[in-house]
Amino acid sequence: MKKSLKDKKHKTVALYNPYLDVMGGGERHILSILKVLEDEGYSITIFWDEDLSDKISNILNIKFKTLKFEPNIFIDTKHLDRLKRLEKVDLFFYVTDGSYFISSAKKNFVFCMVPNRELYHMGVINKIKTINFKFITNSIFTYKNLLKWGVKSYVIYPPISDNFTSLEMDDDQQKEKMILMVGRFFKHLHAKRQDIAIKWFKELKKKHTEFESFSLHLVGSQKKEDESYLLELQKLIGNESQIFIHTNVSFEKLLNLYKKSMFYWHFTGYRIDEDIEPEKTEHLGITPLESMAAGCITCAYEAGGPKELIKDGVNGFLFKDKYDLFAKMLSIAFNQKLQKKIESIGRAYVQDNFSPKIFKARVKEIILYQK
Repeated sequence: MKKSLKDKKHKTVALYNPYLDVMGGGERHILSILKVLEDEGYSITIFWDEDLSDKISNILNIKFKTLKFEPNIFIDTKHLDRLKRLEKVDLFFYVTDGSYFISSAKKNFVFCMVPNRELYHMGVINKIKTINFKFITNSIFTYKNLLKWGVKSYVIYPPISDNFTSLEMDDDQQKEKMILMVGRFFKHLHAKRQDIAIKWFKELKKKHTEFESFSLHLVGSQKKEDESYLLELQKLIGNESQIFIHTNVSFEKLLNLYKKSMFYWHFTGYRIDEDIEPEKTEHLGITPLESMAAGCITCAYEAGGPKELIKDGVNGFLFKDKYDLFAKMLSIAFNQKLQKKIESIGRAYVQDNFSPKIFKARVKEIILYQK
């Protein structure tokens, strides 16, 4: 019988994620790992100078019972004091910003959200610092890039919430003429390219009158530093009355938008060479998976992680430019039989590969049982 850290009486997990307040897909992923461990009897600590419990519950829909926040020991804390605190931790998770440190926790993991070469400079010093760390990645795409840079990792795909995978879709249920796009409103790194979506939506309606009654809904988190980008988007929208921006919405509202929307657009990585700048593409694509689970016709730009999720014309569509996207939308928008077929295959794909049950088993395998 295998023994693991879960057999211990006092079990503790700690996280340091310098990007925690983004509350995006990567944050949902790492916190979902922590939630599995809480269910296995571990108490959860996050090193952060503000209590974000309400945001984690309301925005990410992850509800902890033992979660507590402690002052961030990774800022202005002496090295020895940090080591003393981490000695009390059974499992420690770190989302790297490119810096590394020695940890005295019993088991240590670097969670790799972004395939950015700058984050993984594993010279002699960093190799020494991370000698007792394992690296976890979110996709095969990220895994392959890390491997090119000399970093071996383990893939743990994110879970798609039961709120999506257990949705009951009636055969006669009609989707509304809505196109949905979900992602943080920002311009750097793997930007979601809402600006392109606005331009293409306007052009779609002009070139193809069949889509005149459609609306575009842009949903995502917004931080204070992103306000100027949001103003740019509002200028692009101009007097177009069928484009709507929703910022920092609750999980319930987001789920409702997914359920109503006929199409889902995903533009991350547009015109990016993924061999040169993989960090600017989508690293996996949680929102395309959510959209498939909710019965949306998912259309993603053919770069990065979505290429390992979407089989073109089977469970969704991959596109290379706007003409490709428009043609594929025309082929299905008014073909209800084909819509239902793709929706059904997409939902089954997510349920079979990204359910909380499958995720939990993978987390336990990699985190608890592997030496």
